[in-house]
Amino acid sequence: MPTSAGEAVAVPVGWRVMSTLGTLGAGHIGSTVARLALEAGYDVVLSNSRGPDTLRDLVTDLGPRARAGTAQEAAAADLVLVTVPFARYRDLDPDLLSGRVVLDTMNYYPERDGRVPELDEHRTTTSAMLQQHAPGARVVKTFSGIRWDHLGDLAQPSGAEDRSTLLVAGDDAEAKERAASFLDAIGYDALDAGSLAESWRFENGQPAYTAAYVRDGQTGRVVGEVEGVPADAARLRDLLGRADRGLVLP
Repeated sequence: MPTSAGEAVAVPVGWRVMSTLGTLGAGHIGSTVARLALEAGYDVVLSNSRGPDTLRDLVTDLGPRARAGTAQEAAAADLVLVTVPFARYRDLDPDLLSGRVVLDTMNYYPERDGRVPELDEHRTTTSAMLQQHAPGARVVKTFSGIRWDHLGDLAQPSGAEDRSTLLVAGDDAEAKERAASFLDAIGYDALDAGSLAESWRFENGQPAYTAAYVRDGQTGRVVGEVEGVPADAARLRDLLGRADRGLVLP
């Protein structure tokens, strides 16, 4: 059953089990999600812009169910993780993403990506821009509101008291449910944050961007500098409720 913003996304029973994850990008988030997926029993195909040979060490570290491939091979998986710097999303072949459930992890960092007037003027969102670029894709924004080191540390089995929740946003209800099924498998509950147009509520600079998973008042980008803490749906709803599109990114 489709969910509304602010509701937990249920994991439907009886679906064919998704068994492969493909990554377009293999940086911190991509490799962390890949590791969690492998631990949950998925096969993983990793790709990047530099070619499979550059991923040899990472694949060896991840183990026998991981392999390096081309973008075409990664995009043929049951789920496709888009985890490239935002400024590079137009380099992705939209035809490869057509019909695929695409998990979008991208964030807009002006100091890295350059200024994007459509985002600075609040005319769209990062995920909506990806959806426009690849209209046949079934885009779900997730993983973008948590630091990669905390993502790896906070995963817990279903039913654990200290299990954390991740936000998902998208225009395709079934795609969000499939994303929730994957999140459940790798150690997280899912909370519906609305449509792609509403996904700005947990973009970079908003209260729900990474702050849910640290103690109040703590900051810092250095790995290990700030301990990750579990965040449940109530915590995320509170932070989403504080979203303010008037906030200006530096």
